[in-house]
Amino acid sequence: MPTVTLAEDIRQRLGDCSPAERKVGRILLAGWPAAGFETIATLAERADVSAPTVIRFVNRLGYRGFPDFQAALRAELDERHASPVTLYSSGNYGSGNYGKAAADPAAVGAKAENLLAHGREVFTAAVDRTLAEVTPHDLDRAVQLLADPKRRITLVGGRFTNLFAQYLGLHLMQVRDDVRFLPDRSVERTALLSSLARRDVLVVFDYRRYEEDKVTVAELVREAGGRVVLFTDTWLSPVSTHAEVVFSSQVGAPSPYDSLVPTLAVVESLVAGLIAELGDRAHQHMRHNEETATRAGLT
Repeated sequence: MPTVTLAEDIRQRLGDCSPAERKVGRILLAGWPAAGFETIATLAERADVSAPTVIRFVNRLGYRGFPDFQAALRAELDERHASPVTLYSSGNYGSGNYGKAAADPAAVGAKAENLLAHGREVFTAAVDRTLAEVTPHDLDRAVQLLADPKRRITLVGGRFTNLFAQYLGLHLMQVRDDVRFLPDRSVERTALLSSLARRDVLVVFDYRRYEEDKVTVAELVREAGGRVVLFTDTWLSPVSTHAEVVFSSQVGAPSPYDSLVPTLAVVESLVAGLIAELGDRAHQHMRHNEETATRAGLT
């Protein structure tokens, strides 16, 4: 799995390019990913450069030519929208075949030690890389937004990641007020979205096979003057266009299902930062919650 996406690689390399090459890079990013499938002549015309400049730019990225670059882009887009079914069929997950072996009951006993060793290797590398790529600025900004008592927090996730939205939200409820989940029922969801304001912060979990409704909700939050914090994968959810903070996690796993282990590490790092930022306010809120739960017979 690539460390960075093609778009990220282009952004990072712009500073090393000639002025003419930077024009090509900016045109590609402005129309990403569709611009990557245009002809060399069209890109050169739009960037007001020569065709050889377009070729030099993709050579600088490490590709033999423009067809090579477009093939890499197609492969990345296929990965971006891959499902567990397609990953299983292709065998393109983890770095071995242990996931498939485990599906055969007869092979489980013989492969158990391999599964554990391979899992340790895959998960450790994914967590290490994910945490190394989280910038202190993004973590600090997310802590500031979620710790601000004037802010109202709304959380939403997807098919599997809704569990993580719930997990983070329940922690937030322990240490501060004004935390809620985006409702499933249309009347309740409409009421919430209609009342969005500048003080709102939306926390979104959106991973590949991205869900269009998450983009719409993020747009509504930004139009109301609110802020968006996004948890996503290395291919980046379309919500990233509207997010002030983006936490991208590695998802490599020894099975066809994307791993959320690195995401959990980021979530718990964020919770630790919130506890430190809130200090005694968090302690007082937790104690009040505990007293209320005891009195109501909820513990």
